[in-house]
Amino acid sequence: MHDDDEPVGRVLGRRQALILLGAAGATLAAAGSAAASTTTPAAGTPEVCTLDCVVKPEQMEGPYFVDERLNRSDIRSEPSTGQLVPGTALVINFTVQQVRQQQCTALPGAMIDLWQCDAFGLYSDIPSQGSRGRRFLRGYQNTDQAGTARFTTILPGWYTGRTLHIHVKIRTTGTNGRPYEFTSQLYFTPEFGAAYLRTDPYRRKGPADTTNSRDSIYRNGGSQMLLRPQQSGTGYTADFAIGLDLSNTQVGRPD
Repeated sequence: MHDDDEPVGRVLGRRQALILLGAAGATLAAAGSAAASTTTPAAGTPEVCTLDCVVKPEQMEGPYFVDERLNRSDIRSEPSTGQLVPGTALVINFTVQQVRQQQCTALPGAMIDLWQCDAFGLYSDIPSQGSRGRRFLRGYQNTDQAGTARFTTILPGWYTGRTLHIHVKIRTTGTNGRPYEFTSQLYFTPEFGAAYLRTDPYRRKGPADTTNSRDSIYRNGGSQMLLRPQQSGTGYTADFAIGLDLSNTQVGRPD
């Protein structure tokens, strides 16, 4: 069992989220869809939130975060050699918004860090794993004026005691003017995970020893952090929207 992540903060239920938003008529959007109203707002007009923008649990970063400050969209390569790690390509399109006064507005300039293990369960720059100084599958992007950022990575492998997952951290400034951090993990449905683990290069290691239902971290809100990848050429693409209440100092405090 790896000494990995523990949940922090609270998971909002549907009723709590409706109260928070003050939007009794809102409906729960599918996880991973863009957070937007059913009508197209005029330029510069805040959007009325769907719940996909709000109901996202925070989880601790665990022992494998390294603040590399490696600004890049494609995190598949080892910077020292330019060589790509093996694995099936996955493009993740993030939308980050600020939740305030029952509305969502794009959050530009937020720093999104992504890190994960490779197809065989190895993290880079972890001395205990023999990967000191390597920086594959790590990187960050700043959101643009629309609050969006795109990463190209691979579908992750697995290691003992954890289900398939990708780590994400968002850093910005809270409404109190102090640093604000949101840290969590992205997951996959059991069917999708089992299917790609049967393909190369993943099948060399076999099926994961821990599924979502047996992962103690996933059980604390992981169903709200599911990616829904769609086939795109030889790889996959997935959209994921996150809304941040920048006045919430419990969530925003540094990890």
